[in-house]
Amino acid sequence: MRAVVIVAGGRSMRFGDRDKVTADLADVPMIRRVADRLAGVVDTLVVNCRTDQMDAIATALAGLDARYTTDTDPDRGPAAGIRTGLDFVRAEQPAIEYAAVVAADMPLVDPRFVSHLFDRAAGHDAAIPRSDGRLQPLQAVYRVDATADACAAALSRDERRVTAAVADLDRVVIEEQELREHADTATLTNVNTRAEIAALTDRFADQAE
Repeated sequence: MRAVVIVAGGRSMRFGDRDKVTADLADVPMIRRVADRLAGVVDTLVVNCRTDQMDAIATALAGLDARYTTDTDPDRGPAAGIRTGLDFVRAEQPAIEYAAVVAADMPLVDPRFVSHLFDRAAGHDAAIPRSDGRLQPLQAVYRVDATADACAAALSRDERRVTAAVADLDRVVIEEQELREHADTATLTNVNTRAEIAALTDRFADQAE
C-alpha cells in the first residue's frame, strides 16, 4: 500500500493576501489539481495543513477520500509538516511502509514519476530527485518510520530544512537524465507568486482547447 502526504501549511508570503494552495488555477483550486493527479497512484491521501486552512482545503478537495492532520506547532517549516504527516500515516495505517511527500504548490506533479519514485525507494529510506544541482525533497518518496524520526531529530536541533533532516537517510538520488526518462520535466514546477499562477493558468487553458 502507498500513501501520499500533501504538505500545504506554508504561509505563502510571496503570493499576497490569500492562501495560494486554494487559489484557482484555471478554475480549479491548486491543491485539488495536485490531489487529483496523485489519487490514482496511492491508496491513502493525507493533507498536512494549519488549522486555519482546514475548512478551505476540505472544500477544495470535496468528494476525495482525504485525511487531514494539522501541525501542533505551526510555522516550523516543511520538515515539521512532513513529520506530522508521516506520524499520522504510521499511527493510522502502520502497514504502509512508504509514502510520497508532495508540496501543495506543485500542480504539474507527474503521477508516473511519483510511481517511479516508489519503485526506486524500495529497499531504501528515500528516493529524491535532484534538479539544477539541488535536491527536491518536496516531491519524493520516503520510508515512513525512518523519515518521521529523522525529521523529529532535525527539529529537536532547531534545523528546519528538509535536506538536513534527510541527510543521513539511505537515499537514492534521481538525477535529471532519469527524471526526463520517467516524467514530464515540468513535474517539479512550484508556484510562489500570482504571476507564476497566471502563467500556468494559460498553460491549462491551452490544454483544454
